Amino acid sequence: MNKIVVINPNSSESVTRDIDAALDPLRAAGRPDVACVTLHDGPPAIESDDDVADAAGRICRYVRRRGEECGAFVIACFSDPGLQEARAACKTPIIGIGESSILASLAIGSRTGVISILESSFDRHMRLYRSLGVEKRIVGELSVETGVAGLSSEDDAFRRLADAGRRLRDECGADVIVLACAGMARYRAKLQDRLELPVIDPTQAATGLALTLLQVRIAGNLNSNELG
Repeated sequence: MNKIVVINPNSSESVTRDIDAALDPLRAAGRPDVACVTLHDGPPAIESDDDVADAAGRICRYVRRRGEECGAFVIACFSDPGLQEARAACKTPIIGIGESSILASLAIGSRTGVISILESSFDRHMRLYRSLGVEKRIVGELSVETGVAGLSSEDDAFRRLADAGRRLRDECGADVIVLACAGMARYRAKLQDRLELPVIDPTQAATGLALTLLQVRIAGNLNSNELG
């Protein structure tokens, strides 16, 4: 029950490996275990509203089956597919990386810039910002205009990310950057060094929150046992 399962809702194993590597700094002795899984029957990438809808149903079915085995789930897609539906279907805490990373950015800066993979996702992301009531704190969102698969071309992908980040910093006044795709995880540290601004990887933000929730629960159970 003290395991966190991070769900990659697309079928790309390479994305799952990048996510898993990005979470290594959060793993330590005495902390809940963090495991990353791929939904192999999911879409190859989640790049449209249809992909989000497809992934949502698969995520709900997965958490229903595995809810009693896990302490928390993280949905590793910035669009948070099926987040509310999964929470309704399962009592286990379920955390979306889009929601978590945007809220984390507000604790670090006052003007958040977002880097997305495709401009077609902007409307979907704006619905998230509005649902959180934070749209006025988002000073800009730019895309690198390459799909999830294109992020594996490291030199080109980093060039696009760095250019978008520079424009968000210099033209929009962003003082913190959120990466709006779990597949960008490998570039976070290098991009932060290049921009000299905090850069948030959304899966790290969500998993950090899940760890905190579980550790608080574990501490509460220990205290209850001591009192008993």
